[in-house]
Amino acid sequence: MSRIGRLPIPVPAGVTVTVSDTNLVTVKGPKGTMSQQVNPSITVKSESNIITLERHSEDKEHRAMHGLYRALVHNMVVGVTDGFTKTLEMVGTGYKAKAENGGKSINIAIGFSHPVILQAPEGVTFETPNDTTIVVKGSDKQVVGNLAADIRAIRKPEPYLGKGIKYQGEHIRRKEGKTGKK
Repeated sequence: MSRIGRLPIPVPAGVTVTVSDTNLVTVKGPKGTMSQQVNPSITVKSESNIITLERHSEDKEHRAMHGLYRALVHNMVVGVTDGFTKTLEMVGTGYKAKAENGGKSINIAIGFSHPVILQAPEGVTFETPNDTTIVVKGSDKQVVGNLAADIRAIRKPEPYLGKGIKYQGEHIRRKEGKTGKK
C-alpha cells in the first residue's frame, strides 16, 4: 500500500468537502474554493471530518496515482485553511523590491537597466517586509511555487559572489575564483 496514499486527511472545522459522482473533489474554506478532478481508478470517501482515498488495484500506475491524488487533496485542504507562503531573499548591492497595488504586483530592481514588474495571478499576493525580502502568499501550492520559481529565475544566485535571488534558507554552493588556484 502507498505510504502517502493510505494516510487519512483530517478536515478542520469551517471546511466543507464535496465529492461528485465524476470524482470531482471540491474544498471550500475561509481562504477560498478549490477543486481537483481525481482519476476514476481512485475512490474518494468523505466521512465525518476525514477524507480517505482508496485504489482499485495494485498496478504500479494506480499505486503512484494513489499517493499523488492524496497529496493534491491534502494541499487543497491546507490551502483553504492556512494557505502557502514562499519567501525569497535578494543578495546584492542596490537590489530591492517593492509590493504595489495592495500586493497585486511587485516592482523589482535587480541590476537591469529597467525595473522588472510582475503581476500576481488570481488568489496570490506579494509582501515586502523589507527591501530585500519578497513573500509570495496564496492558497494554491502549485501556483505559489511556480511564481516563486519565476521570480528566482529573473536573476539566479551565482556561485562566485552569491548575488541574485534565492529562497530563504537556500544554501548557495560557492566556487573559488580564478585567483584561488595556485
